[in-house]
Order: sequence, then structure tokens, then C-alpha cells
Amino acid sequence: MSDLYPFQGRYFPRNGIRLHYLDEGNGPPVVMVHGNPTWSFYYRDLIRSLRTHHRCIAPDHIGCGLSDKPSLKEYDYSLSSRIADLDALLDHLGVKQCSLVMHDWGGMIGMAWAVRHPERVSRLVVLNTGAFHLPPDKKLPFTLWLGRNTWLGTLLIRGFNMFCKTAARVGVQRKPMPAAVRAEFLRPYDSWKNRIAVSKFVQTIPLKPADPGYEIVSEVEQGLERLKNVPMLLAWGMRDFVFDHHFLAEWQRRFPEAKVLKFEDAGHYILEDASEELIPKIGAFLKTNPGQATV
Repeated sequence: MSDLYPFQGRYFPRNGIRLHYLDEGNGPPVVMVHGNPTWSFYYRDLIRSLRTHHRCIAPDHIGCGLSDKPSLKEYDYSLSSRIADLDALLDHLGVKQCSLVMHDWGGMIGMAWAVRHPERVSRLVVLNTGAFHLPPDKKLPFTLWLGRNTWLGTLLIRGFNMFCKTAARVGVQRKPMPAAVRAEFLRPYDSWKNRIAVSKFVQTIPLKPADPGYEIVSEVEQGLERLKNVPMLLAWGMRDFVFDHHFLAEWQRRFPEAKVLKFEDAGHYILEDASEELIPKIGAFLKTNPGQATV
């Protein structure tokens, strides 16, 4: 706990591994699913804003944040396991219905859960993420290719922490991330051992049918139709070089009724760049009745 992260953490035992999560406030549940290389810290300001009217649940994926960081012998770090972890946690917490807020890899994990349980989803808040295969005109950025496919990439990610450090620098575009905030983002990933999840997230990006997780992405992509009547807010940092305008366009093609907020000068870490404008908009969206246009 710190001044920037003033929450009481909780732990869910998952097959002998501790999954850390936050459970703050009361009211309709809002589940916040982070990506790579962040952790529940990314949602700190949103939690503080929403917890007066909502139950805010924010897990740290195994290997991330304050969750345990097991070896590959103890945990396989697969997309399938991530989805199963989220499902088990929500069942453990008795969450029958919830809204989802998702960022980066959290979009694939959260939407995989959502397409399997559409009756349990109230609203969807989508922040610079995907829930489908790479859009036709989008190529995998070289930096991700390097980390996914080469020993040099693994060395840079796990040995020199370049993925986390670079994300904290280029993920914000309006102004540099404050040193104290940057230190919190990096804090859980302070050694080769503790950066295993960061590396495995990159190494397991499913691009071809033979890749592990590819069939899950196809399942999610095909199942998005089940969520067509769920109110959705798309909030996008337009200076994200990975989840860029190609991804936003694909979301809009699939969900033409979604409310869209574009932040032209914001980057991948949109809740860092645009928190003052975006967080009230998310709060208002979560309060609206289906069909209302105000966000």
C-alpha cells in the first residue's frame, strides 16, 4: 500500500497460487481487467472515483502486480488459464452481473469471459484493446515481433526490463509520467523471475492457427455478436502505436451503436493521459440506462 495505491489488497488461492485483487466500494459491480505490463494500479483513479457508487473489482493476473509469480512448471501463462482465472475469481466473489472495463490484453481476457457469459454483462468499457485477430491492415509492430520471436527480445524484456520501461515512457503522450507513478508501474517487475508474465504475454500473441490461443481468439471474434445489445463505450488514445485507429475502426464496425470517445493526443495508457476527462465520462456511462446517449 502507498499514497498512490491506498487500497486493501486481497488474495484468492488459485490452484496453490495466490491471485491478488482489489474489492472496493458497494453497488453494481465493475470489474477492471488490466493488460501487459500493467497491473491493478492502472485503475487506481477510476476505483477511487467509482467506489462510492459501485463495487470495484480489479484483479492482478497471475505473474502480474501483487499476485504470485510462479514458474512455468507451476503455471502455463496461457490465454486459456487467464480466462479461467477471471471466471473462478468472479464466481468466488459471487458476482452474478457486472460491467467490464478492459485495457490492452485485458480486452481479450475480459471479452472471452463476456462472450461465454453474455447474460452476466451489464456494460462494456473498452480502452485501447482488441478482442479479435489483427485487423487486415495492421501489422505486428517490430518491437513486439522482437519480443515474441527472438532470444534477444526475451533478454531485453526479462533481463533489462525494457518492455515495462518503454511502455511507461511511450504509453503516455501528453506529458512524461511522473517518477513516482512510473516507479509504481515498475515495482512488481523488479527481477528476471518477476518479469515472467510480461515476457509470456508477448511470446504468446496468437497470430497463426497453430499458435496456442489462436482458437480462443477466433471463438471470441465469432462470439462478439452475443454482446451486440450490451451498451458499450469505446475510449481511445489515438497515439497508441499498437492498438491504434485500425483496432478502433474494427470495434466500430462490429459495434456501430457503441459510444466513442477519441483523445487525439493521448497514448496507450489512456487512463494516465486523459484521466480528468475520461473518468467522469466512464462514471456517467455506467449510470445511464440502455439506450441513453449521454456519456
